[in-house]
Amino acid sequence: MGFLNFICPNSPTVWDGNSFSKCFENMVFGFGVNVVTIVMIVTLGLQNKNVRRNQISRMHILEKVFLLFLPALAACLSFYDIFYLLKAVLQGHTIVHHEWFFRWSQFMSWMTILLFSKCEYWSLIFFNRVLCFWWIAKSFLEIPRLQTSFLSLEAIRCIKESCSFVAGVTFGVFINVARIIRGSTEKRKLGSLEDALLSDGKDLEENHIRDSDRTVHSYWHLLTFKSINSVMDLGVTKQLDFEDLIQLPHELNPSHCHSTLLRCWAAEETKYCTDPSLFRAICYAYGWPYMFLGLLKVLNDLISFVGPLLLNALIRFLQQGSGHFDGYLLAISLGLTSTFKSFLDTQYSFHLAKIKLKLRSSIMTVVYRKCLYVSLANRSKFSEGEVQTFMSIDADRTVNLCNSFHDMWSLPLQIVVALYLLYTQVKFAFLAGLTITILLIPVNKWISTLIASATEKMMKQKDERIKRAGEFLTYIRTLKMYSWELLFANRLIETRASEVKHLSTRKYLDAWCVFFWATTPTLFSLSTFGLFTLMGHPLDAATVFTCVALFNTLISPLNAFPWVINGLIDAIISTRRLSRFLSCSELNSQMLPPSDELLHEADPSSSCLLKGQDEAFLENMAVVFRDAHCVWSNNSEEQSTVFKWKTLDLPKGILIAVVGEVGSGKSSLLNSILGEMLLVHGSIYSRGSIAYVSQVPWILSGTIRDNILFGKDYDAKRYADVLQACALDVDISLMVGGDLSYIGEKGLNLSGGQRARLALARAIYHGADVCMLDDVLSAVDAQVARWILRNAILGHLMDQKTQILCTHNVQAISSADMIVVMDRGHVKWTGSFADFSESPYATIPSMEDSKISSQSLRPKNSINSSSELRPNLIPEEDCITLSEEAQEAIEIELRKEGTVELGVYKSYATFSSWKIVIVISLSAILMQASRNGNDLWLSYWVDSTGSHRTMYSTGFYLVILCIFSVANSLITLARAFSFAFGGLRAAVQVHTKLLNKLINAPVIFFDQNPSGRILNRLSSDLYTIDDSLPFILNILLANFFSLVGIAIVLSYAQILFLLLLLPFGYIYKKLQFYYRSTSRELRRLDSVSRSPIYASFTETLDGSSTIRAFNAKEYFFTRFTEHIALYQQTSYSEIIASLWLSLRLQLIAAFINSFIAIMAVVGCRGGFPVNFGTPGLVGLALSYASPIVSLMSNFLTSYTETEKEMVSIERVLQYMDIPQEELCGCNSLHPDWPTQGYIKFEHVTLRYRPSLPAALHDVSFNIAAGMQVGIVGRTGAGKSSVINALFRLTPICGGQILVDGVNIADVAVRDLRSHLSVVPQSPFLFDGPLRDNLDPFGEKSDIKIWEALEKCHVKEEVEAAGGLDIHVKEAGISFSVGQRQLICLARALLKSSKILCLDECTANVDTRTASILQNTISSECKGMTVITIAHRISVVMKMDNVMVLDHGILVEQGRPEVLLQNEFSRFSSFAKASTM
Repeated sequence: MGFLNFICPNSPTVWDGNSFSKCFENMVFGFGVNVVTIVMIVTLGLQNKNVRRNQISRMHILEKVFLLFLPALAACLSFYDIFYLLKAVLQGHTIVHHEWFFRWSQFMSWMTILLFSKCEYWSLIFFNRVLCFWWIAKSFLEIPRLQTSFLSLEAIRCIKESCSFVAGVTFGVFINVARIIRGSTEKRKLGSLEDALLSDGKDLEENHIRDSDRTVHSYWHLLTFKSINSVMDLGVTKQLDFEDLIQLPHELNPSHCHSTLLRCWAAEETKYCTDPSLFRAICYAYGWPYMFLGLLKVLNDLISFVGPLLLNALIRFLQQGSGHFDGYLLAISLGLTSTFKSFLDTQYSFHLAKIKLKLRSSIMTVVYRKCLYVSLANRSKFSEGEVQTFMSIDADRTVNLCNSFHDMWSLPLQIVVALYLLYTQVKFAFLAGLTITILLIPVNKWISTLIASATEKMMKQKDERIKRAGEFLTYIRTLKMYSWELLFANRLIETRASEVKHLSTRKYLDAWCVFFWATTPTLFSLSTFGLFTLMGHPLDAATVFTCVALFNTLISPLNAFPWVINGLIDAIISTRRLSRFLSCSELNSQMLPPSDELLHEADPSSSCLLKGQDEAFLENMAVVFRDAHCVWSNNSEEQSTVFKWKTLDLPKGILIAVVGEVGSGKSSLLNSILGEMLLVHGSIYSRGSIAYVSQVPWILSGTIRDNILFGKDYDAKRYADVLQACALDVDISLMVGGDLSYIGEKGLNLSGGQRARLALARAIYHGADVCMLDDVLSAVDAQVARWILRNAILGHLMDQKTQILCTHNVQAISSADMIVVMDRGHVKWTGSFADFSESPYATIPSMEDSKISSQSLRPKNSINSSSELRPNLIPEEDCITLSEEAQEAIEIELRKEGTVELGVYKSYATFSSWKIVIVISLSAILMQASRNGNDLWLSYWVDSTGSHRTMYSTGFYLVILCIFSVANSLITLARAFSFAFGGLRAAVQVHTKLLNKLINAPVIFFDQNPSGRILNRLSSDLYTIDDSLPFILNILLANFFSLVGIAIVLSYAQILFLLLLLPFGYIYKKLQFYYRSTSRELRRLDSVSRSPIYASFTETLDGSSTIRAFNAKEYFFTRFTEHIALYQQTSYSEIIASLWLSLRLQLIAAFINSFIAIMAVVGCRGGFPVNFGTPGLVGLALSYASPIVSLMSNFLTSYTETEKEMVSIERVLQYMDIPQEELCGCNSLHPDWPTQGYIKFEHVTLRYRPSLPAALHDVSFNIAAGMQVGIVGRTGAGKSSVINALFRLTPICGGQILVDGVNIADVAVRDLRSHLSVVPQSPFLFDGPLRDNLDPFGEKSDIKIWEALEKCHVKEEVEAAGGLDIHVKEAGISFSVGQRQLICLARALLKSSKILCLDECTANVDTRTASILQNTISSECKGMTVITIAHRISVVMKMDNVMVLDHGILVEQGRPEVLLQNEFSRFSSFAKASTM
């Protein structure tokens, strides 16, 4: 007992009645903890004294900061305490012994750390697992001492103890993180903590990242974001361009990000082959830097609570008036704390944003790469709209995981700390508020579950809507010719209605979340103070306004929590969706020893089928099939056709013609060689590089040269030879810009023949060993087909090359070295042409009739033969125009300049309804008024109690407080639901009006704007309007009225605050102008840089099989990463600009905080003539000054974000002003019109643009009722323009067109088109039942539908596929191109119109089927006027009349047999070049 009395004289040993005694805290939590620390460090030092040299590690710059500077600072603070004690002793004061024990032990512990940090084996001491764990426990054990310090009124002691505690916590955080990172050095390849903190040591902007000589100047730029200044200077003076942006750091380079995530995803697939998770892969890739940011967030969150504690101390000082210096020190400390937190906050946001950019880039590039490597068959599990949603929406939602994941633990931590601090103020009265919070947890969990379910359903509908929108935009020309745009618009509206249904469920549930969490602080305040006073405790200013400040601190985490939960749910759903797509098996192939050999096999045992083959045999084979069974889908419900190729050997260096009827499997044969089909049995072997031309040529957006080179080096001579061989040289010479002319999306400004020849030129230029051509000759006329066959396919450029040609062309078949006959997915026969003509499969006219022998097409000297044929072609090729559409078809995407106009906001208010806007505004005003009234009433209550002049009972004050709380709750509910309703109404209105404008837009609008650009409006921009815009607008409104309310209360409570309003308002205005000028431009650049990503992605989805065939995956991936890099650059600049503003606003707010606090201290001295208010009002002013730090920043940030999000409305409004078709007509049509089918063109001139030559020039002709007319001419001669004029797809600029004597210009355009029938050049089938495809309005019986299918010779295929109820897949891929064309013809026959237009409807069918179809058309279309555009002369030979077009001029017209007799006629020259 004597020792205890010596150590703790006149003091309880452990407990003093309310808390631990000071002696116990100093000896146990202070001295004892420090002694254990010293013993552990010394013991570890002695153990590791003889460590091997290879275990010694170098100390990096950040480790020096934490292991040398931080302990030195803490040691200085401890030494100051010792010096202070010595000074007190010298002045005659008595210092208790436990104080000496604690202070000396604290000093010695830090000196021990400094001493051992100089040892070579320092890392083995400080990164020891036991010491790291102990330091975490040590931090918790020091909390009681810190609490005791804050309960005292000594400002210096509070600040000193806080600094000492923060130093200890920071050191503990450092050694724990450093140990984790050093433990994973081999895996992460990081040498130091510097790599983790600065994200692999590359955090400085521009190229300073890898500069090891990091100066103070560089660090200052990093802290203050000054690198954006140059961009912002330009943003004020001009419209920003991409070259003005900040240079992208290396670590944000898309290639670097891609390789990081791809490597981790590959490891994930290896480890969890059955159920790989993208979430786990993301954790492997970016987990450690992200976890370190979490520690930074812990520090940031804890610092945010220093403010309320200092506020409490300051108010107590003001109440008691103790000390002269303490008040000023506390007031300045409030400002310094806010300043320090500003830097912490912005640095955390900066590093988090960089991780988000890395993750976004990684996901987008990984998804794109997957599309390049996954086969068509494997990708068929996902619709195109679904895959596009992965890129446009799921990627962004997954990136938001970065925010939500840290907030999931950070927000509860903030709530717990706030509740603990409340306990120190109001004891157990805070449990009343806590009970309310706990009761709301299961409610919110239930709401979150419902939100998750609604979100998942909404995303499915969104996928479907985007898929249908893509289908609508892709086939808009055909839909307008059918007059089906309203039908498809209704399909879109139905899908949108389902989407909005789930969106509204989600929004209203969100409104309940907002209501519960927004009213919680008010209810918390009421219940806590109510219980506290009912327990008999008096309310004083320090208690009340410290609690009010803590309630305000609670508002942010409580309000944010439901959004965090929603964001986390969305992110988890999106990662699951992405995981499912990324786990699709890639192209099932393996490379054999020579790198150009490829083997596709169903299972490893299949390779034994090839092992028995002689090596010399395989050496001479280009493709070998062994018992191969292929399907397009592995879904048992969809496996309607199994393609079987038992044994098929295709030798090297020959021309192989693959023939067969429509749907026989010709295209599937090529796709199986490419590996695009699922090989379920057997093996397919191919040798050599491959070039491929698909049946529908895939044209890349870009120049003609880009399309031909396709990533290959430019060889001028070979390039010129290829152009000549493919008859493209004259076409290109007529184009503005030559081969550097820009080709629009899907080759929209090229004719069908030009697209086919361009794709062929690409295949020939590449000089691949195996060239696969899918019906390439059907899109060109007979003369061009002969030229291409002779000079391209059989020319010197393809010598010794294997060519596999799917064709119906007789000349090509007769020239083939080998013929493969296909029938219903089987190889029926193979052999030479001589044998083929004698076989039962020879269904083509005899060679005597063809008048062209195979020998004549195989020139001995290709140069001589070329010169023989060329003179005959040149006069014809002169008529080839660059296109029937405009060469300058693609317009650069427009972006606005300057501020977002007020009209944009008005438009959004109109979409939402002005009544709702007024209700929302009033509810927001009343909500803020009730909240401020609540606080002012508390201030009045405190003053009344403090002056002991209470006029009313405690119950009266509580009742008034209850009234304010109930009013606030009800108004909050009204605001939440009115906002949800307004946002939903705007979303519905915007989509409806945008869709109406699009369906009424002329075809030329869609030609000038890529579908990716329009789809961007219907996907990303609409998603913003649905979700992000209402959310950020809600925050803006809340921030604005909160700021106004705080300004009013501060001006009332602290009159001197008015002195700051003018200068502060001026600075604030300048700052926001400087920032907003740049931020608007950056957001617009962001939108513009995003469009090429989606356009490129959509384009790649269409042409992925061609890209894989040419092995151009890396080339296209590089192009895509360039788009992503530009997107990254704009986003990075945007983030830096946002943080630049945030930091400066927070620093201004910190100054305001200090000013109010200092004025309060000055006012309490009583030396001023102006009364600064009662203690209650002063406390209220100080508690309101604290949240102004974040509120001001949040207001401008939310305002700027709202302006950025409003760009989506602005972009949608651009499409509200697009030109519209003239839908009305002065003549109404009879339902049976046209009754005769008489057509008359009178001096018709048509131009696609005023600056272009006329596509039709003064064309006049009459077509009698019931006559069948053929239109022939060279590619681009104006044939399709006749149909465009008849259907009014492009308005004529001269003359008139009469149908049955009615001028079609006077007829409503949809009415006109609905009375005409057409079979377009590109067959169109939409996603849905086959019955709907044939009869979308349900007007015909099944019997009539079957009859039409039978007449078109496609009935058997439809029956085999499952009948009229089978689901046609996207773009009709369930059927071959030829079958699609036949179904389109059946659709036209069902319509029973008097006028039928056929645009090359037999181009993709075999000769026999074409002949049968012609007979069908002749017999079934008697009495109908039929206009046929044809490349096959045989198609028009039996017609009543033929018109020959040349360069838009009608040069010949007459009966075909009469024109044939004139050997000098144009028609005769076509016939000679044809096989007839």
